[in-house]
Amino acid sequence: MGHSRRHVKGLEWKEKAENLELELQQCYRAQSRLSEQLVVEVAECRNSKALVQEKEELVSNLQDENTQLRDENSQLKKDLEEKTKALDLLISENKSVKAQLEEVMLKLKDAEAENRKLIDRWMLEKMKDAEKLNEANAMYEDMMERFKVSSIEQLARQQVDGVIRRREAGYVEFGESAVPSVCKHTIHAHDGGCGSILFENNSDRLISGGQDRTVKIWDTKTGNPSSTLHGCLGSVLDLAVTHDNRSVIAASSSNNIYVWDVSSGRIRHTLTGHTDKVCTVDASKVSSRNVVSAAYDHTIKIWDLQKGYCINTIISMSNCNALSYNMDGLTICSGHVDGNLRLWDSRTGKLISEVAAHSQAVTSICVSRSGNLVLTSGRDNLHNLFDVRTLEVCGTFRANGNRVASNWSRSCISADENCVAAGSADGSIYVWSRLKADMPSILEGHSSPVLTCSWSGLGKPLASADRNGNVCIWI
Repeated sequence: MGHSRRHVKGLEWKEKAENLELELQQCYRAQSRLSEQLVVEVAECRNSKALVQEKEELVSNLQDENTQLRDENSQLKKDLEEKTKALDLLISENKSVKAQLEEVMLKLKDAEAENRKLIDRWMLEKMKDAEKLNEANAMYEDMMERFKVSSIEQLARQQVDGVIRRREAGYVEFGESAVPSVCKHTIHAHDGGCGSILFENNSDRLISGGQDRTVKIWDTKTGNPSSTLHGCLGSVLDLAVTHDNRSVIAASSSNNIYVWDVSSGRIRHTLTGHTDKVCTVDASKVSSRNVVSAAYDHTIKIWDLQKGYCINTIISMSNCNALSYNMDGLTICSGHVDGNLRLWDSRTGKLISEVAAHSQAVTSICVSRSGNLVLTSGRDNLHNLFDVRTLEVCGTFRANGNRVASNWSRSCISADENCVAAGSADGSIYVWSRLKADMPSILEGHSSPVLTCSWSGLGKPLASADRNGNVCIWI
């Protein structure tokens, strides 16, 4: 009985021991898990601590950077305030300068208006002087007609300031010019327009140049072409002929000057040197060697045809629209965009004298056969006759319907210096007698603006050319 009781208790203790051992194993397992978890937590704690240190360092750096940015912002604010003050000062100075500029511009406008008034008064006085001179010329002419003394009349024509001009060898007598009234021939000379015509010296053969890049020589008696000169690479803007009629010279929009030998029809020289279109050219009246030209590059060039190159260049502040040698071969007369007539020494290139010829651009220069007069035309629609020796106006020609057609419209004076002819934008040609400057004759035969007129040195005919390329021969 007692043995079985002990056996039962032993089993109970054994069972308890097994349970306790089981619980102990479970505790070991739990401890192992907790140890692992503790290791993980410790590692995470270390990482968190390191991350916190990094964040603290980043926050510290950001605080330093923020402090630096605040300092920079403060400095920028100071700079901005200084710049704003400087800008305000500049704006104030700019307003002051603008006010001064406006005041100066007002003064300039007043000065320009006063200058225009002075020019108008000056031109009016010149016109009055010209009218007085015209009256004196009319009185003189009436006296000469009353006396009808041909010898005295001849002496009066040759005499200038008490000095009788002696004729040089080779001088050709020219007949008196009459105001033409009939169109003998109408010739379609050039396609695209004809901007330049002139007669050969002491001849009725006419030379024309046009937009079609050709130069033609015409028999004005028949209206037929004698020859055509080719080789120009641009529009022909102006023409000249040497005093022996052996060479024809053309100014071109190609910036070049072309020289033809008339007998062979071949180009003798192509003169290069201008940097813009050559709008005017002339040959010496005493030598076949020298030619003068002007282009829209502010230069006037003198050329030696024997050598074939430029021997002198004259710089002009205002572009030259037209020029001509005087009869002495030593003086060049030029008309400019600023309205001035200038005289140059062809040997030195120095300016001799100048005068305000027109209130707008000069379009034409024509020297008389005696060399004592020069006819100028301008965009102000006036045609003024100057005494070359004094640059005094000795005649002004105008008409209500006469309007200059272009910057290079050419007018002309007759060989006997008694008549002036000028084309008009309405297609008419106005011809004035110096004795009756207020009563021009009007020739009608063109259907487009007349660009140029030329009078034969023989006294007749008169030729005119228009923008359609037509040439009219008037007798």
